[in-house]
Amino acid sequence: MRVLVAIILMFVSSAALADSTGERRPGDRAPTATDVISGLYAFSRFQQGLLESTDLKGNAEVQNLAALRAEEAAKRDKALKDIQEAIGAEPRVGKTAASASLTEPDDSDGPAYVRTFYAAQIPEYETAITLLELYLKAPDNAALATFAREQLPVLRAQVGDAERTMADK
Repeated sequence: MRVLVAIILMFVSSAALADSTGERRPGDRAPTATDVISGLYAFSRFQQGLLESTDLKGNAEVQNLAALRAEEAAKRDKALKDIQEAIGAEPRVGKTAASASLTEPDDSDGPAYVRTFYAAQIPEYETAITLLELYLKAPDNAALATFAREQLPVLRAQVGDAERTMADK
């Protein structure tokens, strides 16, 4: 019985110690301006990676869309750069999502490739949208909050288009 109590006490004390370390999970706090800028730069790198993947292999539909999204990402990055410089934020460079290499089916002109292309984008869009939504709950910079409010409907429309197109193919 003492052994059982000792095991339970060790488990409880180690759990309490783990909770008191001060570590925060990403969902424990609202993202800061730096978090948002970093996340959107990562999203832009992902979109650039899609363009590079479709340049190597892909049909005209996905190549044109990837080029359009990469152009939009460049415009978004320019606006972010202005905000970043104004507030003096230093975005973190983490693991890049730019490894957007599509698992390419044998037929790069077929519907399977197009579905794969759109499917790769949806979780990235959802991550960016969630980041902006969380930031807007407690923004720490007015210019970035305005930018986020302008970007949310655009990103939502684009992910909706991707979901519809994927379902149609």
